[in-house]
Amino acid sequence: MDRAQNRPAGQYDDRPAGHHDDRPAARAAEPETDLELLVHGVGGTTPEKMLGDPRTVRVTGDDTAAVFRRAEDAGPVPAENVPGSGPVQEAYVWSNLTSGNGSRALWLLLLPFMVVNLAHWMRPAAPGRPRTVRLYGLLVRLAALTLTVLLTAAVCEVALDLVAWQCAGTHACVRRHSWLGFLEPAAPEATAGSGGWWSAPGRRVALAALLPAALTGLLWYLSHRTWSAYESYRPLSLGPDPDDDTGPDTDGSALARPGFWYGRRLVARLRAAHTAAGLLTVAAAVLTPAVRHDHRPGGPAALDALGWLLAAALLGWSAATVVVVCRRGRSENQPDQGLDRQLVRALPLGALALLLLALLYAGWSRPGWQSAGRLPGDPAFGALMLAQGLLVVVLAVVARELYRRRPDPRAGMRGLGGPAVALLACALGGVMSGGVAQRVADWLDGTRALLPGPPVLLTWQASVIPALLVVLSLLAALLAVRTARLARAEREDVREEHPGEPEDPPRTRAIARARAMATLTDRVPLVVAVLTVTTLLLGGVALAGAVTTRKTPDGAARGTQHLVRAVAETSQSLGSWLVGLGFLLFVTWGRRAYKDASARRTIGILWDVGTFWPRAAHPFAPPCYAERAVPDLTWRMATWTRRTGGRLVLSGHSQGTVLAAAAAWQLPPPVRGRVALLTYGSPLERLYGRWFPSYFGPPALAALHHDIACWRNLYRRTDPIGGPVRVPCGTAPEVDHEPLPDPLAYGRTPEHPLPAPILGHSDYQADPAFARERARLLIRLRPDLPGQRPEQDRHRPEAD
Repeated sequence: MDRAQNRPAGQYDDRPAGHHDDRPAARAAEPETDLELLVHGVGGTTPEKMLGDPRTVRVTGDDTAAVFRRAEDAGPVPAENVPGSGPVQEAYVWSNLTSGNGSRALWLLLLPFMVVNLAHWMRPAAPGRPRTVRLYGLLVRLAALTLTVLLTAAVCEVALDLVAWQCAGTHACVRRHSWLGFLEPAAPEATAGSGGWWSAPGRRVALAALLPAALTGLLWYLSHRTWSAYESYRPLSLGPDPDDDTGPDTDGSALARPGFWYGRRLVARLRAAHTAAGLLTVAAAVLTPAVRHDHRPGGPAALDALGWLLAAALLGWSAATVVVVCRRGRSENQPDQGLDRQLVRALPLGALALLLLALLYAGWSRPGWQSAGRLPGDPAFGALMLAQGLLVVVLAVVARELYRRRPDPRAGMRGLGGPAVALLACALGGVMSGGVAQRVADWLDGTRALLPGPPVLLTWQASVIPALLVVLSLLAALLAVRTARLARAEREDVREEHPGEPEDPPRTRAIARARAMATLTDRVPLVVAVLTVTTLLLGGVALAGAVTTRKTPDGAARGTQHLVRAVAETSQSLGSWLVGLGFLLFVTWGRRAYKDASARRTIGILWDVGTFWPRAAHPFAPPCYAERAVPDLTWRMATWTRRTGGRLVLSGHSQGTVLAAAAAWQLPPPVRGRVALLTYGSPLERLYGRWFPSYFGPPALAALHHDIACWRNLYRRTDPIGGPVRVPCGTAPEVDHEPLPDPLAYGRTPEHPLPAPILGHSDYQADPAFARERARLLIRLRPDLPGQRPEQDRHRPEAD
């Protein structure tokens, strides 16, 4: 067993794995001088591939994330003592944090939670506006809370309304689904009380409520378990910054704060609040039909009074839950280790007690009670949709005000990226809820003649999906035309870059096409803007249609022109099937992505962006791998530099550059000034700087460049993910290298007798510029001779 597996969390042993205490003392004391710490990107890899050696040894870490070396570098005589061998390489492998068992793909079902959590981190940078920043975070947390209520209400709609209330209360539907026979009420001609004990409507609803209650408990369990497995690793303790009292907005980045990657207290509070909200939603769904029955004229007075008392208690506990969500945000100036144990326990337990009382109340004997029609879901779903729309509108006003404080033309959607993503999260939750409810209704009643069906608003939401797909198809066609035109224009540039070489038209077209396709990443703001506006308009149409007609689209179109009726019927049927098919494909694709590296690279960047950020808005979002990876890297760099005093190059590719930057920010200032950063295929500015400007915007990247010893960034024009970081350098050496040639050779050459591949986002180490720039970084860190220092570095040694 590896010794690192028995070591307490956060404590690292810098001795190589396989260390023997009886090795010669002189060799054991030989210092290491140069180290390159490699951090891979999306899709994952193996230490053997990263180090280019089939024999690797785990230096420190566990089966989830670990640091590896070549076996020869882990021996008693380090390879850096051999002249000209270059730095010792270590590979930090974190792929198991985002891949592994195919069952993890079930997290994709909670995609709306992940998306709304992203909106928290997408706010514009606004120094000196702490109250407005707190208001932004509060609005996002409230939107996230409505998503939990929406998901729970959708499960209640399926289990309580469609199955227990409608189908189990209809004899023809029960005959189609015999497994509901024990819930079937007595026939109309039968004597009173001849039905089974579970046949009473209240008891059927109470029994069905176990499903959404169990789902809420499962979400609580997953959130708690994954926090213990992923996010409970304490960062390198630096203590609070006495000069930092402005909130997350500073001239640098909040990622440098000691408590940024350890939000234990907020996650615990949010987990308790969202669990309570889910249980209270189930309790309200159970309580409402029983209260309406008891409140009718001539109803039982005692039960009526008890029902209103329970309703008042539900409202009071719901208000307390909202207050908990609103009262406190993240604390980043120092690791927030408090737990609020009484609150964290009392809030969900109180909600559970109210749910049990509601189940008991609904299951009380009520002779003559029959289920008819639908449960009152339309007002609830309409109120949720309206509340989400208002929250997003206010959030957009707040975000625009923050953006005006420090405009950044490179920011995605001019600061409105966060509200747009929050709206898409709410829309995604609504569409998933409506689609699943419609598919279950079609399964229970294929003729659509036996049951009233789901609330008409959910049916309207699923029915607008075909219209949304039409708009997206038109947008895709427009982007395809633009990309084709750009590819034709790029052919001239490719020819001019290779003068004197025989022209190869297919080769030229392939290179030009790769460059043009890579620019599609820069069109993402346009896609998000069109998707957001379309979603907002179609959502408004769905809400207005449901409220004004109180009928499904095909029902509302009856009596109209044949074309209108055909469009309505087709949209309703097609929308239901599209959601069901999309749901199945989504889970299948996600499961394959977790188990297959090639498929994981296809969607890896989107998933890794979403799970990079801590759970600051929604505790049921997929776990944050960076709260494990960043402390790992920080501890490794700090302990190695402290032990050896050597030169360290932190070398990151793709998403690994984001982890590398976050880890560099977490280092103590003296260590940070002794580390060089080499990034390649980096989305730091192209994706993170544009969509998360408060944390990776120009001031933050400029501060990182100032704090670390030196930085060099490599990219290609054919790379769809990486790009320049655009850091202003003044008199200091440029961070961005000129675009690397891709392919390395246009035609056949003595060095490349076979056609060189178009590498795009991969294999940056194959370019000779990689080793050359790494050697220059080592020289700039600590030159062997004063005369070897670059000319511009002599005048401003502190500028890097």
